[in-house]
Amino acid sequence: MDITLFADNGAWHGYALPSEDDTDRLGSFTGPLYIAQEYAWFLSEGFTQLSLVDKQTEKEVPLADAEADIESYPGLLEQEFTLEGLTVRLRLRFVTDRSALVTARIENTGDTPRQLMAKWSGSLLPNQFDAPSLTTGQNGVRVTFDRVRETWSYMTSGEERFEVTHDAPVTTTISEDSYTTTRQPPITLSPGDTEQLAWTESYTLTSEEAGPEADKTKQIRSHPDEYIGSVEQRWDRYLDSVSNNTVDTYEEVGIKAVETLIGNWRSPAGAVESDGMTPSISYKWFAGGFWAWDTWKQAVGTARFDPGLAEQLMWSMFDHQVTEESETRPQDAGMIQDLIAYNTPDNGGGNWNERNSKPPLAAWAAWEIYQQNKNVDFLEALYPKLVEYHNWWYRTRDHDGNGIAEYGATVHPSNDSEEAIVTAAAWESGMDNAPRFDDASVLENRDNGNLVGYSLDQESVDLNSYLYAEKQYLAEIADTIGQSARADMYRRAADDVRGYIQTHMFHEDTGFFYDITTDKTPLIEARGVGRAIEGAIPLWAGVATEEQAEAVVDVLTDESEFNTYLPFPTVARSAPEFHPQSYWRGNVWLDQAKFAIEGLERYGYSQVATELTKKLFHHGEGILGDRPIHENYNPLTGERLNSPNFSWSAASLLTLSQDFL
Repeated sequence: MDITLFADNGAWHGYALPSEDDTDRLGSFTGPLYIAQEYAWFLSEGFTQLSLVDKQTEKEVPLADAEADIESYPGLLEQEFTLEGLTVRLRLRFVTDRSALVTARIENTGDTPRQLMAKWSGSLLPNQFDAPSLTTGQNGVRVTFDRVRETWSYMTSGEERFEVTHDAPVTTTISEDSYTTTRQPPITLSPGDTEQLAWTESYTLTSEEAGPEADKTKQIRSHPDEYIGSVEQRWDRYLDSVSNNTVDTYEEVGIKAVETLIGNWRSPAGAVESDGMTPSISYKWFAGGFWAWDTWKQAVGTARFDPGLAEQLMWSMFDHQVTEESETRPQDAGMIQDLIAYNTPDNGGGNWNERNSKPPLAAWAAWEIYQQNKNVDFLEALYPKLVEYHNWWYRTRDHDGNGIAEYGATVHPSNDSEEAIVTAAAWESGMDNAPRFDDASVLENRDNGNLVGYSLDQESVDLNSYLYAEKQYLAEIADTIGQSARADMYRRAADDVRGYIQTHMFHEDTGFFYDITTDKTPLIEARGVGRAIEGAIPLWAGVATEEQAEAVVDVLTDESEFNTYLPFPTVARSAPEFHPQSYWRGNVWLDQAKFAIEGLERYGYSQVATELTKKLFHHGEGILGDRPIHENYNPLTGERLNSPNFSWSAASLLTLSQDFL
């Protein structure tokens, strides 16, 4: 759905604003959207629509006819209505990880006293699973949910609850899937007087959550201004952290990026043990799970305004790191799996993905977080786990033991054919349908005769550039926590990887880096695979020689190659596989653009890096302005593609705006 959802504080539900033209919905916030464990669904078009009835005339105050101002601000949704003698201001903020606080401030701006009845009404949207149903709550209305286990569509336990509770006595009547709540007694306002109504809207996922959350919201409704102040202070900290640009236009992109990242923040629930970040609350498949390399990139962006939250994002993946005690896969000790979600496979989860990992950028992310808060305790706690993850790559993904890894797959029931293994390996690269994997074959990796994993029959330039960078970051971390001998070891190993990439993965004739076959032939020769964005990663990692970098920069800045209308397509425009609307065969992904730009900067091409950053911001549809940040973009037109409100795109834009604009 192309709609900008507002969520905050790690909540598992969110809201949107009605348009000023949608007069039937004024007085309510669109939604809520709620996450049925792993999938996003709308509960209502507007579940708590406020209406006011003038007691003297017994007529409804026509909010639909009022002068309406509908606005979204960082940390806040607002509707304000002005009509003769009355001003009504509705505001919604998230005050806990399960509850939003809504206030309605009603002011008598006329010359005569007013007596008003406040009412709220709403209806459930039809649901194919018939899961939600209405009942009266304690001083409000409640939605309960049946147990449904539709793995690829809708999952509830039967304990979920959405509850609206008011700060004053109310009566509620229910008719099938609709309700009306009336406040008792009426509101009496003398000229110039103001009355504030407050209610909470809570979405809890288990019975254990419901009781404590009810206690919290009782306190919130009693002291709303205290909790509003806390939310405002948090958002002021966020905005102060990103408001360091001199150009307002680019600063606004940074603020939009923060709003996107916070909107995709999910707090612990189900199998999720730490605060993490989903790719997009706006897209059904991306609302309830955490991906590994998404997390590393999102953490780097989040660290710019909330390093403590960024640390939690890292733990959200390392909480599930495979250990030697695993009964089913001890050979994968140290592995960080591709995807975790609310449900494990034992609980019916289909999105949980253990069959592959994702590119190793965790030490980079940890070091970037440390640069923001200098929390040595975080580095000390995470370092041994980073080491285990780094070692896992060489134990299970280095087929010939030469210190150069390959993308691959685990020994897993889902990896039951060569086709399945190639698919898992492509997923492991993060570039699911990239041309370089079209003709790949599978190699078995064994340790003392025991099968421990699979590799593709090609050594990937991005993977080994990432691993080179990880060694450098592990060395920095080791130095910081007092393990200088380990730091020296990692730097020596990094030198070996750098020499290998320079010698074998750079193709002199075309001036670019490529994956190579196991006999060290670049794929452009072995399989006719054209240039692709992974060839820029050696610059980001600092692996290339100065001469190699110069050749790569010539390709990156060539309008017939990567310097398209929107720069840095995933496959070069000259490549036979180029398709501008295909995921990893032509789309522009902003994380890869960020890596390319940072590579240009690293080798001294600062002016080019800034120029291409500006081109990216100005040519990407909606990057400037109030349109949502998207998953990827068309390189020839700048058109927004695929999921809106996408986290790693937001993280990339935030860091680019701060570092280059």
